[in-house]
Amino acid sequence: MNGEFLGALEQIASEKGIDKEILVNAIEAALLSAYKKNFGTSQNVKVNIDRGTGTVKVFALKTIVEEVKDETQEILLEDARRIDLKYQLGDVVEIEVTPRNFGRIAAQNAKQVVVQRIREAERVITYEKFIEKENEIMPCMVQRVERKNVYVDLDQAEGLMPPNEQIQSEEYKVNDRLIVYIAEVKMTNKGPQILVSRTHPNLVKRLFEREVPEIVRGEVIIKNIAREAGSRTKIAVHANHPSIDPVGACVGQHGIRVQHIVNELNGEKIDVIKWSDDPREFIGSALSPAKIVNVMVNEDEKSARVIVPDNQLSLAIGKEGQNARLAAKLTGWKIDIKSISQMEKLENEENSSIEYNE
Repeated sequence: MNGEFLGALEQIASEKGIDKEILVNAIEAALLSAYKKNFGTSQNVKVNIDRGTGTVKVFALKTIVEEVKDETQEILLEDARRIDLKYQLGDVVEIEVTPRNFGRIAAQNAKQVVVQRIREAERVITYEKFIEKENEIMPCMVQRVERKNVYVDLDQAEGLMPPNEQIQSEEYKVNDRLIVYIAEVKMTNKGPQILVSRTHPNLVKRLFEREVPEIVRGEVIIKNIAREAGSRTKIAVHANHPSIDPVGACVGQHGIRVQHIVNELNGEKIDVIKWSDDPREFIGSALSPAKIVNVMVNEDEKSARVIVPDNQLSLAIGKEGQNARLAAKLTGWKIDIKSISQMEKLENEENSSIEYNE
């Protein structure tokens, strides 16, 4: 423990972004515990590290009294004034009691404390850095895959992508480069845990914000997103000014903007839809790419019946119902899709029923 040690401590503190005084105070606290463990705990003592030389000294703290009842805690006024004539009754005297071999104990404890405190400080710094990035996207590299969990390198921090946050059609290999969504950052006993996602709808939202300047400027607003990760996403957009085409802005010239996002998501299909406050119009657009004949809505039940040409029925419903399912999720309406021939048949059956009843 000398000036060189303090110099090294200052350099470490600077590199790690930690206040040097925090480290020195922590070392003093650890040395106090070490002293009490090795030399007894009856005295009231403190440990001081000289900030200039690094010299470590231990002081017994004794209160000045007229009559001493506990020699480990008290001292007579006349004895205190042999140290300094300014002392008065009730003052606390510091008497050096540094053991001869305390330097070795100090060196051992100082190293342990510095390592521990740096580790703790780094955890806090990492947490504070990434809590600000929560709900944002970041580039990363796959570090390893263990028990179906994918661990990624996030600029000197580790992110965890559990199975439910992984796109099932994607295979993650060491050194793969990805864009991930920072879904959650929390502090645990082992340090900060950073949960990342490839399936979160906001991953698509942030990718559009990155690609479309009109969204950043607030000219185009993302109203809602419905996503089945790895397969298809529908995104509803709205422009604040009638002169702006929100779909065109998001798709880009020759589709270049949306294609960048599709490439990042390894071919996931993306339907960009113009949002409308008219539910008929919005529902009809949400079923894109299918062409719509008519939309009938029941606002009380928030349900809609959509009529499509016969040759558009399978397209409107989509493979395994995906297109209809995403449209319902995007709009928040229950959607029943019928072809023209199905609707005609239904109407004929209803008319026959009426005639029979009459």
